[in-house]
Amino acid sequence: MNRSRRLKRFAALTSVTAVTALGLGTLSACSTDSAAAGDTGRFDVVASFYPMAFLAERIGGSHVHVTSLTSPGQEPHDLELSPRQIASLQDSDAVLYLKNLQPSVDDAVAQSTVRTKIDAASLTTLEEHGNEVGGHAAAHDSGTHPEGAAKDPHIWLDPVRYAQVAAGVGRAFEKADPDHAADYRENTAALVRQLNDLDTRFRTGLAHTKSKVFITTHAAFGYLAERYGLTEEAVNGLDPESEPSAARVRDLEHMARADGVTTVFYETLVSDKTARTIAGDAGLRTDVLDPLEGITGKSRGTDYFSVQDANLTALRKALGAS
Repeated sequence: MNRSRRLKRFAALTSVTAVTALGLGTLSACSTDSAAAGDTGRFDVVASFYPMAFLAERIGGSHVHVTSLTSPGQEPHDLELSPRQIASLQDSDAVLYLKNLQPSVDDAVAQSTVRTKIDAASLTTLEEHGNEVGGHAAAHDSGTHPEGAAKDPHIWLDPVRYAQVAAGVGRAFEKADPDHAADYRENTAALVRQLNDLDTRFRTGLAHTKSKVFITTHAAFGYLAERYGLTEEAVNGLDPESEPSAARVRDLEHMARADGVTTVFYETLVSDKTARTIAGDAGLRTDVLDPLEGITGKSRGTDYFSVQDANLTALRKALGAS
């Protein structure tokens, strides 16, 4: 290890001590300690969770070494960083994260002296979303904030916003690693074209449906719903582990009958118990709508694009697309 790396490692250990002393998030060894950043001979990027790691890998190509702080199958909202992970972040060349999604990551990044910090949330626009987002919500809102509204971090599920983030990440990589700027630029352009094509598939595939309303257990699809003229009705809010009230469940059952809803969607990383209970009481089906917070053996696809295409297929079926 060269002198600069030794100094960075010392600073990392110092940072761990400082974070622990300040109590900035509970540190736990249960989170992923995947391949450590640093000393790889490449541009070392620490990504907070799958959508960020996917961007880093596609844009960086062979020039980057990407370490994800969130392991496959782990619910990213619940991530707690280990001291080893914080040290790994400190030893990296760049960190790519989404502010306000994972508090432990936000705290670690704030304490870190890593030179290049890329906040995906700063590369596009965020909106306030509650349990209901889309057509009905826009009509009901009339200038007021939706019930339970907060800044919604789930920008990667909207291909247009995700393309904006990709473009910003590409620019940041070019600046931080100028020797490979031309390749980063080329890779970014190719990824943005693919995202534009995905946007076209969603726009065309959801243009003519019998219903425009879908029910999810987790309010992750607000940006997608707004983009394609749909309404997302979520059982829970932006926190996938929150419990719905009895009144909310009754409202959803009444709404399902009124709007011709056929399906209650659940996701792969949290329990489907609530979805099955509501579906059973209302005589509806259940199906998976994947928020793409991680790829596992249960995912309907092997990467961002294949899972999004599976989401489109599920929505078309549930909404009665022609």
